[in-house]
Amino acid sequence: MTPLADIWPPFGLTLTTPRLTIRPVFDDDIPAAVAAARSGVHEPGKSPFSTPWTDLPADELAPNMAQWYWRCRANFTEDSWTLLLAVWHEEDFLGVQDIGAKNFKTLKTVSTGSWLKQSAQGQGFGKEMRAAVVSFAFDDLGAEVAESEAASWNQQSLGVSTSLGYEPNGIFRDGWGDKVQEVQKVRLTPETFKRPNWTLKVQGHEELRTYLKL
Repeated sequence: MTPLADIWPPFGLTLTTPRLTIRPVFDDDIPAAVAAARSGVHEPGKSPFSTPWTDLPADELAPNMAQWYWRCRANFTEDSWTLLLAVWHEEDFLGVQDIGAKNFKTLKTVSTGSWLKQSAQGQGFGKEMRAAVVSFAFDDLGAEVAESEAASWNQQSLGVSTSLGYEPNGIFRDGWGDKVQEVQKVRLTPETFKRPNWTLKVQGHEELRTYLKL
């Protein structure tokens, strides 16, 4: 039987850091993703997400997450794409790191976002997984800029950005659910990137580059 990665090359991507295995979310991973989200991602009433998906009732959270993973795959094109990557520490599902782009062949710009279950926070995993996808974007996809954003109060996320060399790139007001938030944008280039002291192992990137026609 033809391997699934031969049919849809993004499924063949794997990023390996000293502690983490980062690869696309497969359907078999969705129950682990739901369990991780249900275990808690943030303090109640303090959502760090522009779409407060973690505040959904338990019976709505699971189908909402599954639909999001399927939607990102279905809408994946060479001009507009989002990769949702499961983050594993040994056999433990920690969260999801995403990386996406629009008009990448022209703009050479990626954006990132992520979440970690609370029991995995404060251990450096957020920095490690962000460093992994940024390294991949710069070194294997040829990106020239990586962008991210976080609510101005979210010092944990902004601290990860600062530690990797991101620079402030403006503040804007946005509606997050029924609340108004001040959002800090940040920007990183290969020149400002504070690279980790480890080397990222990448598999399946050549097939993905071909699929994206890079």
